Amino acid sequence: MEPRVVDNPADDRYELWLDDRLAGELRYTRSGGRLVLVHTEVDPELKGKGLANVLVQRTLEDLRGRGIEYVPVCPFVRAYLKRHPQS
Repeated sequence: MEPRVVDNPADDRYELWLDDRLAGELRYTRSGGRLVLVHTEVDPELKGKGLANVLVQRTLEDLRGRGIEYVPVCPFVRAYLKRHPQS
């Protein structure tokens, strides 16, 4: 079960999917052409498996690949960026 991360702009969030199950999300708002990353959440039953890291990593990769600037407001995203300064 390989996690998939997809952007869902209609709901202003990146979604983490495990098979056909929504397992987590990274919510954002839009501000002046940038995305403000405001909240990361993973299903409590799945915590401790590194899925939040996967969600943040793939979200940031997608944003960079699309040339979209972002503002990390979410404490988890900020902590991830401290642990992975190359991101």
